Amino acid sequence: MNNAGIIRRADAVDYTEADWDDVMDVNLKAVFFMCQAFARAAFARGAGGAIVNVASLLSFQGGIRVPAYTASKHGVAGLTRLLANEWAAKGINVNAIAPGYIATNNTEALRNDPGRAQAILDRIPAGRWGEPDDIGGTAVYLASPAAKYVHGAILNVDGGWLAR
Repeated sequence: MNNAGIIRRADAVDYTEADWDDVMDVNLKAVFFMCQAFARAAFARGAGGAIVNVASLLSFQGGIRVPAYTASKHGVAGLTRLLANEWAAKGINVNAIAPGYIATNNTEALRNDPGRAQAILDRIPAGRWGEPDDIGGTAVYLASPAAKYVHGAILNVDGGWLAR
């Protein structure tokens, strides 16, 4: 389960190279090399397994004031599909979860901005911010034998945000 992620907010015109590099290193580079390390170990054992990456609803949208985050999460979606193509026949399932607006430290600034928080809530059909526990069942499913024929999927867990 590749769940580490950071976010840095600034207008694109003001975004620094250091912020870009920090976000890309954690959100995309680390995901690739963790997947690679897992696959190498699995192949050496002659075993398969399951990888679950954490993408984002911004894997499908542009976002606002989060250029590196958006680019990195688009990258996670693409990387998930690429690795699924390469490793499915070798017994490794590679899939991702695309969370929506979840009440974590990454969304604290949004939740503390009354106007932005209300605009987000108004668009979520479920009518609430997601909780970290809302992601757990999907992760368990994707890591389980029940998903043995699921390869390259990106499952939205977003309260209906992308369905709107």
